[in-house]
Amino acid sequence: MKLHKEGYLHVFIASLLTSVLLFISYKYFGKAYPILFWILAIPLLLIWFWVLWFFRMPKRVFVSDIQNVFSPADGKVVVIEEVEETEYFKDKRIQVSVFMSPLNVHVNRNPISGIVKYAKYHPGKFLVAWHPKSSTDNERTSIVVENENTAILMRQVAGAMARRIRFYVTEGDNVKQNEEFGFIKFGSRVDLYLPLGTEIIAKIGDVVKGGQTVLAKIK
Repeated sequence: MKLHKEGYLHVFIASLLTSVLLFISYKYFGKAYPILFWILAIPLLLIWFWVLWFFRMPKRVFVSDIQNVFSPADGKVVVIEEVEETEYFKDKRIQVSVFMSPLNVHVNRNPISGIVKYAKYHPGKFLVAWHPKSSTDNERTSIVVENENTAILMRQVAGAMARRIRFYVTEGDNVKQNEEFGFIKFGSRVDLYLPLGTEIIAKIGDVVKGGQTVLAKIK
């Protein structure tokens, strides 16, 4: 397991602050009040470990399959419904949403291979990620990947805690299935908009892994 590049600065700052606060705590309380020192030290160490854990990049083996639509993120499937997609396709689509808690791996991966036909960032609100209007009102990015079999819109959605969306693709890029296309800091969700008739494999409540769990199959 390694550290994601988005975490370098955060981990450095967290390590520096933790070290300074631990030093100050030990200097004033370490010998005279050891219990008080540990009451302060344990939460500091837990917060430092959480920051390190949040930006982890676990080692995984990926398998490509042109018929499969893989999960774009680690998390839980919270939405599967037919909706009107109004930004790009302007037709009815099947929305499948994966919610990422602050404990999940936050790398976002391409569910299919293809050409990036559309990529746009939208400033917006920071409603909780499970709010019905978060997909259209929150800060978000919309990315469309198309190949000879299908076209999918991926939407990274910020949440109440997630204030930093990163995406690494631009229009015209040739992307590969399961490769990293972005990162959302501190919890949120990724929506997929699939063509009607796509066979949905996932179910509400399923716990999924980015690049490994099959959400749907292309007919």
